Amino acid sequence: MIHLQKVEEKDRDLLFSINQKYLYEMTNFYPDEMDEQGNYGYGHFEEYFTDPRRIAYFIYDGGVLTGFAMLCPYSNIGQDPDFIMAEFTIFPAFRRRHLALEAAQMILEKHPGKWEIKYNEKNIGAKKLWTMVTEPFTPQVCHLNEEETIFTFVNDAMKEG
Repeated sequence: MIHLQKVEEKDRDLLFSINQKYLYEMTNFYPDEMDEQGNYGYGHFEEYFTDPRRIAYFIYDGGVLTGFAMLCPYSNIGQDPDFIMAEFTIFPAFRRRHLALEAAQMILEKHPGKWEIKYNEKNIGAKKLWTMVTEPFTPQVCHLNEEETIFTFVNDAMKEG
C-alpha cells in the first residue's frame, strides 16, 4: 500500500542523498556533471526547506522507501501553475509494479489545481507514466525543446484529508 510522507527538516540528509542518486540516473538524459565533491548540482534544494510553496514527499510501499517527489509552483513555460512535478522517481528496484502510477495519482488527488509535468522524450518510462497519469485531464502539450515535453492541465479533484 502506497503512502506519502512529507519531507521535513529532519529528513534533509536523506532527501539530499536519494536526490543525488536520482540526478545521477538523469545523466542518461541530461549532460549534468558532478562537482569536486562528487555531487550533482540542484540549485533549489535548500528552498524545499525554506519556501512554503515547495513540497517534497517520500513515497513508501508499506514501510519501505521506494521513491520521492518534489513539487513547486514555478513554471517552465511562463504560466502560473499551482504545482509543477519538479522531480519524481520510483527507485529502479521497485519499478514495473505500478507504484509510480499509484503514487502520482495520490499526489494529484492531494493537490488539486493547475499543473505542469515535464519529461524528457528519451525517458520512455516517464513518457509512458505521465501520458497515462494526465490522460483523464486532457492535457495541453507543449514542447519546450526537441527533447522536453510539458503537459499542462487542471486537476479539479476533491482534496482528500
